[in-house]
Amino acid sequence: MRALIQRVKSGSVEVDNQIISKINQGIVLLIGIEDSDDFDDIDWICKKVSQLRIFDDEGKVMNKSLVDIDGEILIISQFTLHAMTKKGNRPSYIRAAKSDYAKKVYDQFLTLMENKLNKKPHAGVFGADMLVKIENDGPVTIMIDSKNRSY
Repeated sequence: MRALIQRVKSGSVEVDNQIISKINQGIVLLIGIEDSDDFDDIDWICKKVSQLRIFDDEGKVMNKSLVDIDGEILIISQFTLHAMTKKGNRPSYIRAAKSDYAKKVYDQFLTLMENKLNKKPHAGVFGADMLVKIENDGPVTIMIDSKNRSY
């Protein structure tokens, strides 16, 4: 599982020109799911995202987590995070999970993140064509991969 974490002042997602979810200060999280992802991957990413100290403390040092600031999270499924671009100019998405499995993992991810944050996460619509708007704060953008935890 890959996750692109973006610290934001605000974020929203639209489907068919309708805002379906929006947040204020917090994280917009794009997640890419592959067939080998299991509960261990979901748990590791959820823990890392909820506890990652990327928000400023009183001294303007990134020392607080999403939990510490009681921030919001907007979670968007994005299979393109598994794009392979080694050969040619057209990305391959062969590593991305098939839709039915990815949806199951995505739903489990939302449930576990709710448990970690003690509040319901905001989310996109799985499989929909979405317009995601972010006001990246910093900018702070971090990529993590549950298959490569040595970052």
